[in-house]
Formats: sequence, C-alpha cells, structure tokens
Amino acid sequence: MIDKVRFHLRNMKPLDVVIIIILLVASFIPHIVYGYQLSSIDEDARIIATVKISGEEVYRVELSEDTPQEEFRLEPRDGQYNIIEVDGTRIRNREDNSPDQLGVRRGWISQPGETAVVLPHQLIIEIHAENQDGQEIHEEEDIIIPM
Repeated sequence: MIDKVRFHLRNMKPLDVVIIIILLVASFIPHIVYGYQLSSIDEDARIIATVKISGEEVYRVELSEDTPQEEFRLEPRDGQYNIIEVDGTRIRNREDNSPDQLGVRRGWISQPGETAVVLPHQLIIEIHAENQDGQEIHEEEDIIIPM
C-alpha cells in the first residue's frame, strides 16, 4: 500500500498539484454563491413554499412563525400518495409510497433555493423568496464564472 502511494507521488508533476488545488477551490464556489444569495434577501421578504405535480402548482403557502401546523395528502396518480407537512417556517414530504423514499429522507426544508423531489410521483417542493409585490427574488439567475 505504501509503495503504491510513493509510486503515485513520484509520478506527480508540479502542474498536477496546481490543477488539484484549483479544482478543490472551485468546488466551494457553489456554496459561496448560495450563501451570498441567502444573505442578500431582505428581512421583509416573504418565504414561499410551492408544491408542484408534473410542473403544475397544486399548493402554495407562506412559511412564517404565524403559519399553522398543517398536514395534507396528495395523490398524483392512482396508487400514489404523498403526505405533506407544514410546520411554521418549514415544510416536508412526511410520507409517500415511492420505492426509494428520497423525498422523505430529504426531511424539512425552509431556506430559499432548497427543494425536495419525488421523481416517481413527479412532485417537487420548492422554497423561494418574494418581495412585498409578490415578485420572486433571484428568479433563476444564470451565474457564469469564467475560469
């Protein structure tokens, strides 16, 4: 094992190290952009959760401390169901009958930009921020980072 590591270290060139460092630093760029977008949301902005099935919005709620705890059932198709739970400032897919349970395992979401997806049911729960006029803040901006 140690011989293999020594072999790879001997065969590395100085440019390899530079490339590895650049890729490592670049891997943090999405986290920095997401953090910047969250910090630029006004305090008076409303946090909105939408539930869509096959791209059609079927439920919409403002997530705030005043939002009551609520639970409801959606049936995208015959034999499929999702139980959605809203609890104040957060929302989740509490239960469904999809085979992989990825939407359930995602858990609670509450921050703009977060999503929970159940692909077999074509169900998407999205969180976004709106200003007081009802216009979405940071409406799907494309960010291009030159390298």
